[in-house]
Amino acid sequence: MTAEAPSGPHWPADLASFCFEVPYSEESILFERASGIRLFDTEGRTYLDGMSGVFVTCFGYDCEPIHSAVTRQLGRMAFNPPLHGTNPNALALAQALTELAPPGIVTAKLVNGGSEAVEAALRLARLYHRETGNSGRYKVLSYYHGYHGSTFGSLSVTGRPDVSRFGPGLPGAVHVWSPDALQDFLGVPEEEAGRVAADLIERTIEAEGPDSIAALIVEPVIHLRGMAIAPRDYLVRLREICDRHGIVLVFDEIVTGFGRTGEPFAAHTFGVTPDLMCVGKGISGGYAPLAAVLVRERISAVLGDGSGPVSFAPSHTYAANPLAAAAGLAAVRLFTEGDFPARITKLAGHFEPALRDAVGTRGQVRALGLLYGVRLSGPDQEDGASLGERVARACLRRGLIIRGQDDWVVLAPAFVTTENEADAVCGILAEALDETCGPR
Repeated sequence: MTAEAPSGPHWPADLASFCFEVPYSEESILFERASGIRLFDTEGRTYLDGMSGVFVTCFGYDCEPIHSAVTRQLGRMAFNPPLHGTNPNALALAQALTELAPPGIVTAKLVNGGSEAVEAALRLARLYHRETGNSGRYKVLSYYHGYHGSTFGSLSVTGRPDVSRFGPGLPGAVHVWSPDALQDFLGVPEEEAGRVAADLIERTIEAEGPDSIAALIVEPVIHLRGMAIAPRDYLVRLREICDRHGIVLVFDEIVTGFGRTGEPFAAHTFGVTPDLMCVGKGISGGYAPLAAVLVRERISAVLGDGSGPVSFAPSHTYAANPLAAAAGLAAVRLFTEGDFPARITKLAGHFEPALRDAVGTRGQVRALGLLYGVRLSGPDQEDGASLGERVARACLRRGLIIRGQDDWVVLAPAFVTTENEADAVCGILAEALDETCGPR
């Protein structure tokens, strides 16, 4: 049975031929154009984007250097036969990404999106163990309530109950509890949560059998837990545990990477180098589908003899596409040459206190660089919608795009946001909280 099209002004009468990303409703928007950090719909309404699209458009919607790089490449070559070679942009981008990454990261595998990056990392972890004589290592540990993507393997390690509708997942997926979840569900004190969570992960490794475990994949900041930030020294402890048991440590930095935390990657922020880093989102500034797996030397060594480029098949038709690589190379150069780490730190110094003032006593603010989560206090479910959803909808009615779910909202302003725009974002959020949670 075909669902009826919404009756609001944004949508055409017949939508039966279009499969939307999420359930569409009266609030779904037909975006038509964008400039800076603003979007415009087909009805002429303007929206401030407080989410950088979805952690993607970190340089805004009209970044001339990236736009020009893609346009120039389009005039030269839009595609190359991937079974017979590659292109200069891809080689230069791989070099630029490894130079931006922590020391020890020497190889970059370019892919089309975050889910593909996670898939590639899972395959690479298993391949590494097979090539080093440990083919029995196939299990992957990951968080309950984390998120790693929408393909079958990445969904399997996501650990959320709402993905169970697709049936059994990837064999060998084993879920563990994050420090934030232990605080919420078991009342473990914040100062103890990191130690207890790390201890439980090591106990899980011992219970499953270390010789059966290929990898541990974690988000340094867990988006779908309202930007739960890893406790101090927790990731250092995970590095030690993985080293002790011969397990590949994978950081999912799709959200946290490429400047979001104030440094190039969260690995820099937390002082821990994983074996594999999945990076994406802002890596192309939103101008082309692009992500990558950044690979530590001991892992990439199994893919080649060191005499030339390493090989990792099977791959994807559009991986390392010249247009996407041109966008990524321009974005990386802009990030480094434009001194964006300092600009991010300055903007965060203005945005965070403004956000805390907007929230007041109505929630707990979590902040790291230009990543913000607010755990909300207020009525839980009303009319079937969570508090986070209601706050996000109240913002949208006022022309501000954020994300809200469960008892949290998250914001991720673009790196080019002005202080006046930051104040406008926080002002609208304050009004939405007034409506949904009461006065501050």
